Amino acid sequence: MATNRTSALVHPVPYHSQWASPELVPAILGGAMSAEEDPRWSAYGARSPEEYAWWSWRLCGVACLRMALAYWRDAAPTAMELAAECLEAGAYVRHDEGLHGLIYAPFAAYVERRWGLTAQSRPALPRNEIPELVAAGRLPLLSVHPSIRDADPRPPHRGGHLVLAVGSTDDHLVVHNPSGLPAHSQEFARVPWETFDRVYAGRGVVLGPRP
Repeated sequence: MATNRTSALVHPVPYHSQWASPELVPAILGGAMSAEEDPRWSAYGARSPEEYAWWSWRLCGVACLRMALAYWRDAAPTAMELAAECLEAGAYVRHDEGLHGLIYAPFAAYVERRWGLTAQSRPALPRNEIPELVAAGRLPLLSVHPSIRDADPRPPHRGGHLVLAVGSTDDHLVVHNPSGLPAHSQEFARVPWETFDRVYAGRGVVLGPRP
């Protein structure tokens, strides 16, 4: 693990975006291009650009799982492989208007059963526990508003997006954000605690290695 100062701890977790091309995230989010135009769409494991585009907007949780698997298992199945398994496990439920999920309890059960990690569904996860979990070698998936990427001072609500906590300092939470902006808020992004408090919904899933 890397340390930046005595009170800082950051785990060297590989980064995965929820899109196949992390450098194109600003253009996709801003509408300058559609996800279907991503030239790396096939690396997602999708059968078509349309399938890739539909899922890419919804798989922040899968991106976080891919990061954890790359860190602890030296494995990173494609996003679509993991999405299919999560559907079968009940962690995602497709419906006429889109996708329901990530559903924490079946997701945690799937991660433990399929990947041999520890996974704890935490409908209530106080902010002050997060640095302790990170220090103990855990990687929490945390429910935040997507505006964590650009520090919106007045997000409309909390939650709706998942990021992976990979470190903490006295002043910041360090996250991998699947929908973050390159060179700004994607990997090892330092989020001031006061900013985090504005977007954090107080829940998540805590992943860890088996003892």
